[in-house]
Amino acid sequence: MDTGTHVVMGIAIGGLATLDPNVSGDPTMQSAVMIAAIIGSQAPDFDTVLKLKNNAVYIRNHRGITHSLPALLVWPVLLTAGITLFMPGVEWLTIFLWSLLAVVLHVFVDIFNAYGTQALRPISNRWIALGVINIFDPFIFFMHLGAIAMWAFGSHPGITFLLLYVVLALYYIWRIYEKQKVVKHARRLHPNASHIFVSPTIRWNQFHLVIRTPTTLYVAESRDNQINFFEKYSFDPIPDDPVINAARKDKNLAAFLSFSPTYRWEVEMKDDLTEVRFVDLRYRSKGHYPFVAIVQLDDNLNILSSYTGWVFSEETLQKKLNLEEQL
Repeated sequence: MDTGTHVVMGIAIGGLATLDPNVSGDPTMQSAVMIAAIIGSQAPDFDTVLKLKNNAVYIRNHRGITHSLPALLVWPVLLTAGITLFMPGVEWLTIFLWSLLAVVLHVFVDIFNAYGTQALRPISNRWIALGVINIFDPFIFFMHLGAIAMWAFGSHPGITFLLLYVVLALYYIWRIYEKQKVVKHARRLHPNASHIFVSPTIRWNQFHLVIRTPTTLYVAESRDNQINFFEKYSFDPIPDDPVINAARKDKNLAAFLSFSPTYRWEVEMKDDLTEVRFVDLRYRSKGHYPFVAIVQLDDNLNILSSYTGWVFSEETLQKKLNLEEQL
């Protein structure tokens, strides 16, 4: 989920903690648990600092080890140690358990969007992305804001947030049902589909779709229970080709391929270079596919420049490639 949603979820967990007898009657414990819950709800996303290095490192590692099974324990241990250091006398086990809940809930809700996480590392490095909830869901965010406002106006925080999460659990069940309807509809239209990739949008009635058959990739959307097709591309597995093999040694393309499950690729010969381009088909926006990886090579298949990330115009992409070449 987005940062704002994780923040309000941290506040909600801090409020929910007032149902705990170890917290409810002690203002110091209430403050300590609130701090633990808010920071814990953000902690798995601290790897966002990897953006400062480059896009390849960020894409390859974001929602990886920081969302893994060991991290579920590491973050609460670090938080508990830090809080007990600055707030001596607080009950460390209570701090640990509520910060653990905050971290687990963060990773759990991230699984439900199209980006997903490597939540089963080190058992498996597979990305788990259920494609049920958009990375920003207005209903989830504003329901949290409403519950926080009720708390501010005097309602019991524990009961208020408990009821909130009952409602949100039902909401998630409904969204799973809606996604499954889309998948079943797509499979009726293409019974030979080997994969159906679903990406939720900010609108309840709209999903992005990529349907892969043994020979074709179909890009479509489901809107109001109707599937509309936009483009189709030949499904061509990556070949064992000297140009492609040279491009795959590039860190940007390697990061793209580690993250994207469905894409098309093309090789274009230009005057003084060869360009290898991979395009993620899941994020079509206004006829454009903004998540790409580009590698430019010379005649000897040496890498001249490369880029991976989000770009919304060809002009911007070429500027980024030129900048990379200069570096």
